[in-house]
Amino acid sequence: MKPLIGVTPLFDDEKNSIWMLPDYMNAIRHAGGVPVILPLEGSSEDLFAAASVCSGFVLTGGQDVAPKIYGETPLPQCGTPNETRDQTDYLILCYAMKRNLPLLGICRGIQLINAVLGGSLWQDLPSQTGTKIMHSQPPPRDIPVHDVRIIPGTPLHELLETEKLAVNSFHHQGVKDAAPEVSVMAVAEDGLVEAIAVNGKDFIWGVQWHPEHMFLKDGREMALFRELVRRSAAAK
Repeated sequence: MKPLIGVTPLFDDEKNSIWMLPDYMNAIRHAGGVPVILPLEGSSEDLFAAASVCSGFVLTGGQDVAPKIYGETPLPQCGTPNETRDQTDYLILCYAMKRNLPLLGICRGIQLINAVLGGSLWQDLPSQTGTKIMHSQPPPRDIPVHDVRIIPGTPLHELLETEKLAVNSFHHQGVKDAAPEVSVMAVAEDGLVEAIAVNGKDFIWGVQWHPEHMFLKDGREMALFRELVRRSAAAK
């Protein structure tokens, strides 16, 4: 039986509407899982009821994480957070950690994981770091724009069997100080953290790039989703 993978929904503030990019769903399906969009509104009991039928999770991209989560005041360059999304993603992360269920955080997802576990974020990379690397590219979304260095000996290195990966990039925030409970698995050429793993958990990972847009072109991106689905199938 294929494992159900719970996916946190995207939210359009202008339209006040839940939505989803098909690449998240397609990547999970191609990897052998069944994607299920989790509820954003409603009680935590409703969310956990939906989560209870899933054996793995994806935290998707989206709005900036609220700086109050990591103890900072918002800068003018920080986007308006969506507190409902922050709360939903927080609850799903806690649910997965408590049960040691597989979870992959993508873009905003890696940032949320790091912030919740006690790390901090760059609120705006261009103004705070002066980086010359293109971390926020224009479409198309399946074109790599910079390399990341995968640290030897990390689980990500063991999975992908490479020390360099060309990735796409759609963010202006990022991990600043890594949380005590995570290990850094990859960094960009400017030193920005690009992948983390939560210590003591079998598969709670975060990546800063968007592998769901690149999996059809690069099998190493597909490997992330296959590993998520493989571990999810074994979890139940």
